[in-house]
Amino acid sequence: MTSVLSSTRLPCGNRVLDLDHTHVMGILNVTPDSFFDSSRFSQLDAALRHAEAMVAAGTALIDVGGESTRPGARVVSSLEELERVSSIVELIAHELDVIISVDTSNPAVMREAASLGAGLINDVRSLQRDGAMDAAVATGLPVCLMHMLGEPGNMQDNPHYYDLIGEVSGFLAERMAQCINAGISPEKIILDPGFGFAKTRQHNFSLLKHMESLCYLGRPLLVGVSRKSMTGFTLNHPISERLYGSLALAALAVIRGARILRVHDVAETVDIVRMLTAVESAD
Repeated sequence: MTSVLSSTRLPCGNRVLDLDHTHVMGILNVTPDSFFDSSRFSQLDAALRHAEAMVAAGTALIDVGGESTRPGARVVSSLEELERVSSIVELIAHELDVIISVDTSNPAVMREAASLGAGLINDVRSLQRDGAMDAAVATGLPVCLMHMLGEPGNMQDNPHYYDLIGEVSGFLAERMAQCINAGISPEKIILDPGFGFAKTRQHNFSLLKHMESLCYLGRPLLVGVSRKSMTGFTLNHPISERLYGSLALAALAVIRGARILRVHDVAETVDIVRMLTAVESAD
């Protein structure tokens, strides 16, 4: 398992995540239209129960999202996203011992979630929306920058690369430099290759095969391959039957350097990470 991190300690609000080994991030979508219906929780009590179950299963982080970013997803208003996210972030922060990540590109959501106890900003648009960079700097929280071309609504419209790894790496390096120039410490930056975002199935497979190249950017990698179409098209399985394919991809991601796995199936992924860690730590 590859790592070239200058520091393995990631400060996340009032908690610290040790990225010397891989952690699981559980997905909690408080949206009505996320692609996997078992991850959708619009009622506060149901969302909290699911968060509790993920913590009991071993998740280190819970990623709360109020805007679906699946291909073709509709844009939600700032107020609607804020209303979806704020109550559950506050409740989880009060009730559970876990790092809360907020999956948002919205500056207002970033600021509010940070004030309510979130410990990480996970932005699929890499802080490129107006005001997002300033908001992230103001929170003092670590950020996850993801590679994507276009917007979720059009990102799968014939994505093309001349040099996939070089272009993904170059994009992430440029966004990381912008963050550092804005005042975000390099030690507070996580990078996400963006599997399934502006990429064909073959792009996704090639990116995973050569993902170790991205480790040399010197920051921890977050990988989200859970139940995505790269598994469905390959195995000809609907979303509900993609668990084993997703676990295979998760294992490969760990071997190739992932330090955070963003998943729907926490318990199963935690078992895989534990077994890989046991083998890697053997004499």
